[in-house]
Amino acid sequence: MSLAPPVSASGRVDDASRVDTVYRPGGAVDVASTLRPLQRGSGDPAYQVVGGVVWLALRTPQGPASVAVRRTGDAVAVSAWGDGASWAVAHAPELLGRGDDQDGFDVSGHAFLAAARHRQPGLRLLRTNTVVAMLVPAIMEQKVTSRQAWGAWRYLLRRHGTPAPGPAPAGMMVPPDAATWARIPSWEWHRAGLEPGRSATVMRAVKLAPALERTLAHGRGGDAVSAALQSIPGVGRWTAAETAQRSHGDPDSPSVGDFHVPALVGWALTGAPVDDDGMLELLEPWRGHRERVVRLIGGSGFRKPAFGPRLTIQDHRGH
Repeated sequence: MSLAPPVSASGRVDDASRVDTVYRPGGAVDVASTLRPLQRGSGDPAYQVVGGVVWLALRTPQGPASVAVRRTGDAVAVSAWGDGASWAVAHAPELLGRGDDQDGFDVSGHAFLAAARHRQPGLRLLRTNTVVAMLVPAIMEQKVTSRQAWGAWRYLLRRHGTPAPGPAPAGMMVPPDAATWARIPSWEWHRAGLEPGRSATVMRAVKLAPALERTLAHGRGGDAVSAALQSIPGVGRWTAAETAQRSHGDPDSPSVGDFHVPALVGWALTGAPVDDDGMLELLEPWRGHRERVVRLIGGSGFRKPAFGPRLTIQDHRGH
């Protein structure tokens, strides 16, 4: 198996500080679909796909890292650069779904889900092992359109992030660490399009960074993790779920309160839209794997009818 370093979009290769690993999952792993929840829109400065290689710009506990992930036969090759390279490589298997236990997950009695699972044998639930890094963008996405939230994310990363080390594609930026988020002035949040409520929630969250990272010891999510996240004023059930899905790899945290997810689940499973309570009722037979069901539906290609009202974009920057 070749472990030649991937080449960036600019054609540049840099072996300085490069660390490699090969993860052999012992089964199918679809790299793109497994890592896709980390992408915050098509122009995300921290996520790019070039020539079949998924590039991530990560903020690790040991510093910034660029990570290149690519399938090579029956294994996944991972290369990383930067101060956080060793940490990123050590945690790459969990990032790619190691520990994602599907025991007891049976959708054979539901034709749609059985077909969706059959078509996605490599879908795994990732675990980043970084809580604040997943919580901050989730807060940005509260009660606004994805387009608006992703625009704020791009603006703040380009202004306050760290250039991705190594041969990462041009323009990639590592998100700020907790201390840097805390130093961003109020007018920058305003220019990014975030009103004071959400920026204040970010400020409260980053001040509690060490305690939040300790919730990783609870395993792959659950009530204790959700309660710890929701103890931060401004962080509710939706934000806690969106965070734990990624940071902890929680398979049972559907996004209650989402503008789209309940209707998507309802249309896919029954042919009609439902609200949050209806979604939870439909998902109840798969308790313990409710978020896994949502991911299967989302990755199946199914789309709900597009006749619902659009959420109005609120732009606070001129106020």
